Amino acid sequence: MTKMACVLEPPLRMSVLSEVTASSRHYVDRLFDPDPQKVLQGVIDMKNAVIGNNKQKANLIVLGAVPRLLYLLQQETSSTELKTECAVVLGSLSMGTENNVKSLLDCNIIPALLQGLLSSDLQFIEACLRCLRTVFTSPVTPVELLYTDASVIPHLMLLLSRSIYAQEYICQIYAHCCKGPDHQTILFNHGVVQNIAHLLTSVSYKVRMQALKCFSVLAFDNPQVSMTLANVLVDGELLPQIFAKMLQRDKPIEMQLTAAKCLTYMCRAGSIRTDDNCIVLKTLPCLVRMCSKERLLEVRVEGAETLAYLIEPDVELQRIASITDHLISMLADYFKYPSSVSAITDIKRHQETGQPCIDPEEAEPRGTRDESQCTALSISHPVSQIQHDCLLTSEELDHDLKHAHELRQAAFKLYASLGANDEDIRKKIIEAEHMMDRIVNGLSETSVKVRLAAVRCLHSLSRSVQQLRTSFQDHAVWKPLMKVLQNAPDDILVVASSTLCNLLLDFSPSKEPILESGAVELLCSLTLSENPALRVNGIWALMNMAFQADQKIKSDILRGLSTEQLFQLLSDSDVNVLMKTLGLLRNLLSTRPHIDQIMSTHGKQIMQAVTFILEGEHNIEVKEQTLCILANIADGTTAKDLIMTNDDILQKIKYYVGHSNLKLQLAAMFCIANLTWNEEEGSQERQDKLREIGIVDILHKLSQSTDPNLCDKAKTALQQYFA
Repeated sequence: MTKMACVLEPPLRMSVLSEVTASSRHYVDRLFDPDPQKVLQGVIDMKNAVIGNNKQKANLIVLGAVPRLLYLLQQETSSTELKTECAVVLGSLSMGTENNVKSLLDCNIIPALLQGLLSSDLQFIEACLRCLRTVFTSPVTPVELLYTDASVIPHLMLLLSRSIYAQEYICQIYAHCCKGPDHQTILFNHGVVQNIAHLLTSVSYKVRMQALKCFSVLAFDNPQVSMTLANVLVDGELLPQIFAKMLQRDKPIEMQLTAAKCLTYMCRAGSIRTDDNCIVLKTLPCLVRMCSKERLLEVRVEGAETLAYLIEPDVELQRIASITDHLISMLADYFKYPSSVSAITDIKRHQETGQPCIDPEEAEPRGTRDESQCTALSISHPVSQIQHDCLLTSEELDHDLKHAHELRQAAFKLYASLGANDEDIRKKIIEAEHMMDRIVNGLSETSVKVRLAAVRCLHSLSRSVQQLRTSFQDHAVWKPLMKVLQNAPDDILVVASSTLCNLLLDFSPSKEPILESGAVELLCSLTLSENPALRVNGIWALMNMAFQADQKIKSDILRGLSTEQLFQLLSDSDVNVLMKTLGLLRNLLSTRPHIDQIMSTHGKQIMQAVTFILEGEHNIEVKEQTLCILANIADGTTAKDLIMTNDDILQKIKYYVGHSNLKLQLAAMFCIANLTWNEEEGSQERQDKLREIGIVDILHKLSQSTDPNLCDKAKTALQQYFA
């Protein structure tokens, strides 16, 4: 690792500036004493003074203690004891406010501490690691600083063998600083799996937990790591077996939950089957237990979100979860916490008047502090227990408000996963206590994450034909949904517009009021988005809107899109956008009066687009849809003339009816059938022209086809010639 010097003059931060007392200055002055023993004693006294005292920490930082401590830590002439004490004080300073950590980072504390890891003294190494752990786990520290020097990760791997404390701190650093596939790859390539696997059987609970957390972040959405984990042996047992043992009820809750996350991520990455007993009989029930109201709020949130992720793609897991421990009704408790500033204000008013602070909406407890937890986590209590605990501080109320949002978000996510596929589960969810009201309220929550989760839940439930016709109509969910679509981040817009697609299906009672609310303009604007998902959803919703629509709606769509935009979509690089645009055109070109009217105004451009697509390098589905559009045009009264007068299009129909792909043959056959139908005016001339270009010969061949459908269509077309 390259040696880096500390910046000697850190910038003063006004946000942490407090009254600089004489005693604080005295601590810093002693660091400059020429007597090494007095300097050491000064650092020890400073250590004792800053423990638990954020004001003292801020004073010392402002007075310039950090550069001097780092200087002493890096001086070769400093004794090992002095260096160790300096690292301890720096670690204590980093445990203060986020501004404290920013000041330490400004002084290049990380390179200095990493340099300290090259020492041979174990106590000094542990003090440096402890401080690094604290700095890296702060939200203001860029995790990339761990990966700047390529020699750091392998050196940390070597230090794992030095002591239990080194193992705990290093695993904690890895777990916190692994933020994506790039970091996972770096750690994986340096042998992190093999180096920390044996730590899962450590005598130290803290080491086991940090190793477990490390595996959970390594396995997330990473098939390579997950497959490796599935085959690693520790003391004769595979890692999944070790994780499964950690799910047992007698293990600490933190261990159960983290082991369940490891197995969940491995399952989603494909290294464990969804029907494996360790998933169905152990991981899933464990995660359901984590949702119980007896658990800490943080555990309930994490348990629900992990369970939602586990069951999201698998209908059988969704069914099992839905009947495990009354999960659907259990999640209703997640909404029994205040989620607005007004609710919090009501509680404060109750405090001032000395009245009990019971949740105004549900008359249920919100939870109090668990003083036995050093992190001051919230827990749930029965109503009878909370009245004497009501006088919460403002910080505590903010804490509960934060958890109220997280609980709602987690519940909506889990409901969305549960109802993703099964109609019976959706029905149970909607019949849960105040469910539709809660979703509608969630769509207007102040928290963006809660709004997104509520929209996801609504989208999942909107796949139900029955619910679209009943609950969705009874609660007019389209109104808040349209409001969400007016001004929202892209991630919410994508899910909200997907939901709107379902509400615009022909059998949905919401379709009519959505049309009347100006949805055409909104959806047309989505097709202009740079986000492909929004373009797809915008055109998809318009396609649903155009299905069996009257002429006015179709005209509104064409006017809203404009000819230029419509054909821009037909040349979109995203095949999903192209397919939905073709679907829209197909729905617009239905019923003869509509076909003739639209082709009279847009015929030239539509025929050009059809020609362009049929000549292009598109997949079978795109060309099939395009031929179906031609079949619709051929069904028009006057529109079919645009085909008959276009020799290029006629040759393309001939080519595709003789194509090797059955789908394309059938689609082209529909064109021929509509053009040759002898009950319509001009049929004889059209039949003669098709005979001239060789269509009849092809029909005779296809009448002998082994495919019954194609054979039947060919015979029907031939009959028009002899009727």
